[in-house]
Order: sequence, then structure tokens, then C-alpha cells
Amino acid sequence: MLQNLLKSLRRERVGDGLYDLIVRQAREPRFYTALGVPDRIDARFELYTLHMLLLTMRLKDEGTEQGGDFGQQLFDTYVSALDHTLRELGVGDISVGKKMRKLGESLYGRMTAYEQPLRDGDAALLAERLARNVLESEAADDGAALATYALTSRAQLAAQPFNEVMTSPAWAEVKA
Repeated sequence: MLQNLLKSLRRERVGDGLYDLIVRQAREPRFYTALGVPDRIDARFELYTLHMLLLTMRLKDEGTEQGGDFGQQLFDTYVSALDHTLRELGVGDISVGKKMRKLGESLYGRMTAYEQPLRDGDAALLAERLARNVLESEAADDGAALATYALTSRAQLAAQPFNEVMTSPAWAEVKA
């Protein structure tokens, strides 16, 4: 029984550590200054989701049980952080479920929208979707720099050894 408790605590720590890495990167000021991402909670959600997807894809693409497990832990921690954030924003217990369902639908929608263009290296489609969701623009060109960043990050993460990804992901430089 104690062994199961310790295993659960180790799982939580891995997910928390990975989540901290994506939050730090998504808070990079150049997203907001150079790429024009609005400094609002919904835009931050979009950047956190993009980074969570990039890192989760990398972990799961490792093709090992450990990679899949760590990717799932990151996802679970992200969902838990969303719940915690809603509560910090003052959403009442009765409303949290409804809000989480709506956020879950948004999260799934973004992951579905971004994953295939990221896998295919389809910069045009990814730019269109990032422009619409992150920058609230119908002009795909507005999302081009962010799409380049995401695709470069995906390539750099894929080239990085697994153990290094776990402690210091090789995110791309944020530039316009």
C-alpha cells in the first residue's frame, strides 16, 4: 500500500515538473511583444495548450511506456491546473463542472486542430488555425510566425534526447 502511495506521489511530481516547464515557456514575454499574442487569460490558455501538446506529442512519440506515461501525467496535471485556476478566479463549486466541460471541449478542439498539421509539417494550415484561435484573426499570415515557432519547437524537441526533454525542453527561439 505504501508503495502505491509513493508511486502516486512520484507520478504527480513528474507531471508537475513538466507542467512548470510549459508554463515558463508559454509566459515568454516575446510571445506577447514580438508575436502579438494578446496578454489575456484566454490567449495564455491557448499558449499553454500549444506547449502542452508539443511536449506531450514528443513524450508519446518516444514510443516507450515511460514516454506515454509521462505524456499522460503532463496532460492530467494540465487539466488539474485548469480546474485549480478556475477556482482561484472565483468560479463556484457548482459551476466548475460546467466550466471544466467547456474548457475540456476547447482543449480537445485545439489539440485536434493542431496535432495533424504539426505531424505533417503543414505550416499554412497550422498558421491559419493558430491565427484564429490564439490571435483571434481570420488572416492566416498573422499566425505564420507562431506556426514557424511551433514547427521548429517540434523538430528541436524530436531531436533532443528523452532525458534532456524531461528537464530542459529545446523550445525554439520566439521571434517575429
